[in-house]
Amino acid sequence: MAAHLKKRVYEEFSKVVQLPQEEAPAKKLRLTKPSKSAALHIDLCKASNPTDALQYLLHFARSSVEAESVEGVVRILLEHYYKEQDNSVRLKIASLIGLLSKTQNFNPESILDDTLNTFNTEKSHQVLAQLLDTLLVIGTQLPESLIVRHRLIEVAYKHLSDTYFGVRNKCLQLLGCLGNVDTSLNKDGQGLVPSLISDYFADQDPRVRTAAIKAMLQLHERGLKIQQTIYDQACQLLCDDYEQVRSAAVQMVWVLSQLYPESIVPIPSSNEQVRLVDDSFGKISHMVSDGSWVVRVQAAKTLGNMLQVSPHFLEQTLDKKLMSDLRRKRTAHERAKELYASGEFSSGRKWADDAPKEKVDTSAVNLIASGACGAFVHGLEDEMYEVRIAAVDALSALAQSSASFAEKCLDFLVDMFNDEIEEVRLQSIHVLRQISTNITLREDQLDTVLAVLETFCGTPSQQPMASHGAKYKTN
Repeated sequence: MAAHLKKRVYEEFSKVVQLPQEEAPAKKLRLTKPSKSAALHIDLCKASNPTDALQYLLHFARSSVEAESVEGVVRILLEHYYKEQDNSVRLKIASLIGLLSKTQNFNPESILDDTLNTFNTEKSHQVLAQLLDTLLVIGTQLPESLIVRHRLIEVAYKHLSDTYFGVRNKCLQLLGCLGNVDTSLNKDGQGLVPSLISDYFADQDPRVRTAAIKAMLQLHERGLKIQQTIYDQACQLLCDDYEQVRSAAVQMVWVLSQLYPESIVPIPSSNEQVRLVDDSFGKISHMVSDGSWVVRVQAAKTLGNMLQVSPHFLEQTLDKKLMSDLRRKRTAHERAKELYASGEFSSGRKWADDAPKEKVDTSAVNLIASGACGAFVHGLEDEMYEVRIAAVDALSALAQSSASFAEKCLDFLVDMFNDEIEEVRLQSIHVLRQISTNITLREDQLDTVLAVLETFCGTPSQQPMASHGAKYKTN
């Protein structure tokens, strides 16, 4: 009996209870893309010559890179940058760094220090220019960071004296895009950004002069007020031998005329003084007769934006009179009468006794007035139709702001109805319709308008002009 109980006890305590087993969670597989930096590293390591390396870099430039992989790719590029001896490969690497810094959702400040370190060992001028362009891209991506802007401006100031024009161009672009008018570049506080840029208005290379003017214009576009002291320099650049410099100078003179319209400036050839907007209007009007049609178009378009000019300067643009150095020329009869009254006719006994007594500076005398005389007359008679269209548009803008000027330019606009180019004729028709509330057509002018309508429409009609308020009167 006791043995039987012992057996039961063992049986009770040795009983095993099996619980239901829970299923183990399924493992998830994640597919990852191969690292761009690793793939690029392998490709560059396989390159046996600069040509192969360039091919790999060009192929890599056509592929997209995620924001989280950009920093690693830049590290690989810079690693091979320091090993590479060929300038063209380093140039392409510098270009790729600038391209990668534009990647969306990527902060280019993380690669700024590494990019700046490349300037310590680089000797090639072309590669330096490309590195500065990369810094320009990085700086435009971080416009709110004052520390980054200051560091980039210091780099530009350091390389601004480089002998290669491309490096100077990029430095000026950096100063124009990132500099402030009150930023000092020297320890003594004298090297302000605008004065430093204006120093390169007289650079020996015309491309640098153009870049300097455009850098100053960039300061203005960013809302920074430039000083009037550069007005004389900008006016001198209107006579530059390079057409791109003259075109940029026209814009610079116009900007200053809008910033300081009421400032008084002296006329160098006389003791008179005029408003700055009137003086700049005369100088830009003189550029309508420039040798380059590109500059002529730029000057004609700019004249249409100068609405603050004085009426008598404005009316001179339609008067094609020959003047000498902005002084009234006496007629031959007046000069003969004065000589007769003074008894100073030449007897021929003395050498050069009839020479003019007044000393004239030949370099300061223009046959045609340096003011606004005949500017639109020359523009409307220009051989290039682009210049004629620009002159017609400028007349439209100025005529809408001045009713008296609209009446005076009416004859010229109606004459453009007979232009040989269809675009010029159409533009003159549109302009005449725009200023129709300020003009009154004469009978001869109406005949010209109707002749154009008969030629192109088949049936003459006065409705288009009458619907816009144009007046008509008979002589």
